[in-house]
Amino acid sequence: MSPTPSLPPPLPAAGRLLVLYASQTGNAMDAAERVGREAERGGCPAVDVLSMDSFDPSCLPGEKFVVFVVSTTGQGDPPDSMKGFWRYLLKKELGTRWLEGVRYAVFGLGDSGYQKYNFAAKKIDKRLSQLGADRIIKLGLGNDQHFSGYEGALDPWLLSLWRSLNQENPSLLPRISDIINPSLINLGDSKIEVVYYSSHDAPQDSPVSDSMKLIGRARTMSPALKFHNDGEPQYMLKMVTNQRLTKEDSEKDVRHFELENPSSAISYQVGDALEILPSQDPSAVNAFIERCNLDPDCYIMIRAKGGDEVSKCSLVNGMMDSMKLKTFVALTMDVTSASPRRYFFEVMSYFATAEHEKERLQYFASPEGREDLYKYNQKESRTVIEVLEDFPSVHMPFEWLVQLTPPLKKRAFSISSSPLAHPNQIHLTVSVVSWLTPFKRARHGLCSTWLAGLSPNEEKLIPCWIHKGSLPPPHPSVPLVLIGPGTGCAPFRAFVEERAAQSVREPTAPVLFFFGCRNEDNDFLYKDLWLKHTQDEGVLSPKEGGGFFVAFSRDQSQKVYVQHKIKEQSARVWDLLCSGAAIYVAGSSTKMPADVTAALEEVVRQKGGEAASGWLGKLERAGKFNIETWS
Repeated sequence: MSPTPSLPPPLPAAGRLLVLYASQTGNAMDAAERVGREAERGGCPAVDVLSMDSFDPSCLPGEKFVVFVVSTTGQGDPPDSMKGFWRYLLKKELGTRWLEGVRYAVFGLGDSGYQKYNFAAKKIDKRLSQLGADRIIKLGLGNDQHFSGYEGALDPWLLSLWRSLNQENPSLLPRISDIINPSLINLGDSKIEVVYYSSHDAPQDSPVSDSMKLIGRARTMSPALKFHNDGEPQYMLKMVTNQRLTKEDSEKDVRHFELENPSSAISYQVGDALEILPSQDPSAVNAFIERCNLDPDCYIMIRAKGGDEVSKCSLVNGMMDSMKLKTFVALTMDVTSASPRRYFFEVMSYFATAEHEKERLQYFASPEGREDLYKYNQKESRTVIEVLEDFPSVHMPFEWLVQLTPPLKKRAFSISSSPLAHPNQIHLTVSVVSWLTPFKRARHGLCSTWLAGLSPNEEKLIPCWIHKGSLPPPHPSVPLVLIGPGTGCAPFRAFVEERAAQSVREPTAPVLFFFGCRNEDNDFLYKDLWLKHTQDEGVLSPKEGGGFFVAFSRDQSQKVYVQHKIKEQSARVWDLLCSGAAIYVAGSSTKMPADVTAALEEVVRQKGGEAASGWLGKLERAGKFNIETWS
């Protein structure tokens, strides 16, 4: 198996299995690599595991067996790495026999809490069939809501895949019994090697004082981040405001953060997201290094087995850059918040010297132990360091830890400020995440907790990237219907600020904003701001054709949500829609988007009759019905 961005051989043999994945957060890549590992275990002569954006889609007709592993993001969107591939498949000149002779299978990763569940996988499965390819087995749908996560569907789907392939072409999997009944005897080699230097032997020009370059270089070195790496941070921002918006005794801790670039303006638009790389607790990083018997002060260089560096490192006086091990762990390996994958436990079993630990790890790695592993690991949100401490006889080589420890990922937040109002600042509205596991263990979100602990104007700088969001900035002349309960108000605070700034210099269209929270006294976020904009000639003023409507769900015996307020204001919503309004929805991915969509459909049906049938679908196709949700 070779998860590499290089193109596959131009003339693949019939005995080759190609696995193409499209991943946004890394789950689809993990699942695809598992497909590759199992195929190798079954004796497949040639297996290639590739990101979709590294494969030339025009070569697809030359393949014989292809497995697609596809995640769905946001409201049915394909991952970024699938977009170019998908555009190619939609070309009109590709006929219904273009993929004749190609056998394929598709596994999707999604969340049934979203309206367009596994939409990307369903689309590609249907399109491949339209182009003449034949399914090996039916579409598999992994669901994050399943008690075992996506693996609850992946396990039986893979078993069916291998049996179907073996029945069709026995030479493809000559050792299929090793897949169905794995012996866990032969681990094989890690795919990377680590070259160590003592602090005395390391290239003296290697240390980098510039923190942006250091972060970029560390994350470029990481094999786990090679398809999810944006290089150096675009900005290193300073926290200048850290304000709690909810009452101190409220269940929820929601913060207003203001981040500033002291030296220059920040280039962004309303609707964009800010990605932040959080810092891990240094004491936890030290504990991980100590538990793994590593030298924190040594320098390392990582390269693929075979000699080539995993990533291109810069040359310093003709010598390859190396990096301090502790710095690499802190910037790239999530040892303090993410739970390891099942393969992590399988590899651990090879290095366990205590028999009872080996048996337990082998059970966790087996199909029979999947549910118990899910309860122990994912449901309890166990971290890598906690898992290693629970199995003290295990001493995994650092090469395997680098390969299998979940990567430290950036966290994305909707920007809640307008660059017209705050050219050198970005504001965020963040719920500080904390929860209790089934065994009553307190857990805390890594990034939100870290941000909440930063004092304004302290020297700590925050690594940031601007990312295009799923809410396109509206033209000032377009009327808006905004629906954002809870922290879903964040992007609409930016929209309202932007429109207020625009109204000073040009005519602007009216805005209706529907906000929701539990209690007026506890979590009415930005109350003064909204009410200010409802006054006189503010952008939410009824005099200007706008409006601001709040649903307090717990302040009366019967719960009231934003969808109820939409129905109450159906006449005003309909009038604005008839004026060409765009609809924007943001907030929790649970029931809210579906309930809001149903309320809007009811308004359209009541006010527009049969002639308005399909109105929302037409708005969506025109880019004027946009939803951004998060779990």
